[in-house]
Amino acid sequence: MNSKRIRLWDLPTRLFHWLLVLSVAAAIVSGQVGGNFIDWHARIGLFIVGLVVFRLVWGVAGSTYARFSQFFPTPAKVKAYLGGDWKGVGHNPLGAFSVIGLLALLALQVGSGLFANDDIAFVGPLADLVGKELSNRLTGLHHKAANLLFLLIALHVAAIVFYVRVKKENLVKPMLTGWKEVEAGESAKGGGLLALLLALALASGAVYGASGAWLPAPPPAPPAAEAPPSW
Repeated sequence: MNSKRIRLWDLPTRLFHWLLVLSVAAAIVSGQVGGNFIDWHARIGLFIVGLVVFRLVWGVAGSTYARFSQFFPTPAKVKAYLGGDWKGVGHNPLGAFSVIGLLALLALQVGSGLFANDDIAFVGPLADLVGKELSNRLTGLHHKAANLLFLLIALHVAAIVFYVRVKKENLVKPMLTGWKEVEAGESAKGGGLLALLLALALASGAVYGASGAWLPAPPPAPPAAEAPPSW
């Protein structure tokens, strides 16, 4: 059948995707190494906060195939896909579950990390807002959610390999170039400069809020009592 080349993924979506890949990989490595790297783990977590918020806004205000409304996996779409009748462009219904699941899990992961502590040297930037007991619970949730994140990442990579090997469809190339050969479909529209500025502004605001920089400085430690002179 005749095919045509369309613009599938806009530049902000592609930059988000690859920055998220690098950031999650760096967060995993720094978290596993620990020690002095835990401070970098926290900084990367704040960056991921910004990326997730950016993607949520871009999922509403971005271009055609980046919008959640375009690829949200409704029962009808899932049924059509499983029956081999789905003819859409962009994320297929199962891929949409992966995207939404990863975003939700990352939001849980970085959200819990903001309130976590390691009982040694690290305290999340917002941990003082919830108290030690709840901070400990959120720390445990942060560690448990990491295992689920590893599983979803593995499934995501396995799906990409499956599409390349079995279905002979390269999902990575369009995310690099933005273009894809399709049998039917139109190039992405929307997601202009104003939408980009709005997404960046809200993402920046989220990072600032998550950093705890707006919290009042802790009171200074009381001066050490002078030891009485010994005669």
